[in-house]
Formats: sequence, C-alpha cells, structure tokens
Amino acid sequence: MKRAIFLDRDGTLIVEKNYLHKPEDVEIFPGTGAALKKLSAAGFQLIMVTNQSGIGRGYYTLADAERVNEHVCALLATEGARFKKCYIAPEAPDQPSRVRKPSPQFLFDARDEFDLNLAESFMVGDKLIDLECGWNAGVKKSVLVRTGYGREVEREDAEKISPAIVVADLGEMADLILKQDRR
Repeated sequence: MKRAIFLDRDGTLIVEKNYLHKPEDVEIFPGTGAALKKLSAAGFQLIMVTNQSGIGRGYYTLADAERVNEHVCALLATEGARFKKCYIAPEAPDQPSRVRKPSPQFLFDARDEFDLNLAESFMVGDKLIDLECGWNAGVKKSVLVRTGYGREVEREDAEKISPAIVVADLGEMADLILKQDRR
C-alpha cells in the first residue's frame, strides 16, 4: 500500500483569495513546488482535496474551479510536483454533501482508487475542517500550516488543534515528515 499527502488548496498550496475562480489570479506560495517534489521523491502520492463553496453559492462554475486546479497542478509540475488527483466538493456549507470537508469521504475514495494506506498518510491544510477531515479518515497526522487562515486557527482553536502538527509552511511540513520518515 502507498502513502499520500492530502493537501487543501486555498491558503495551503496557494494564496487565499476569496472565491478564486480565474487561473491568472493563482499565486503559489514560495517553496511549495520544491517541498512537494521532495515528498513525491520519498514515495508519497500528492492528492488535492478542496471545498469550493463558490460553486454552490453560484459565484462560479465547476469548470472554473477545475481550470484553476489544472493551472495550479501545471505550475507545480514545472517544479517536479505531480498530483495524482484533485477532488472538489462544490457544495456551499449549508447544502447537503457527503464529500465536503470535514467529511473524510474523498480520502476514503482516494484510498480505494490508489491503494493508499491512510494510517501512513497525512492531511495538510490551513483550517480546522482540513485537520478534522484527516482525523475522521484515520490519517497518521493532520498538519496545520500557518499560511492562509492557519495563524488565526492556531490562535483561536488551540485546544481543538492540539493533536495536529503545526508548521510555518509546506517547506517545514515536508522537512518534518521526511525527518520522521527516516527514523
């Protein structure tokens, strides 16, 4: 069985921009490609898991979100980071959904599709729902990055996030995971 790094998109891989739906507005955080490339080289599958409530709210379409994801993946691929798959939950928070984080369903789907060992995998994001998604799926660890909303979450929900690893950014996350992996 393989291991994966499940990654939130907005605020984790790319700069948070409310209801981002244009590829030209994408800004990748510095060091993201290099960090993900190291994890891929260590045998981790990269999988994006993103809630896109702007679709459910009628602000943009699923096709818009898919174009942004394709652009993010293309930019990161130029640095050697390749995503196995991108999962999108299009529902708004008040709409019924079996896949919207903190639901672990996308992680279960990826486990079944790619023969992944969730207990040896990681969920990375900048919000409590990202961490909860990982915990609900039984990943080895959920990781909070202080990018995006991460600093605010760390400050406001310190007790709730206590089981998580907290890091500055994806570079620190990759180094920490790889250091643990070598033990």
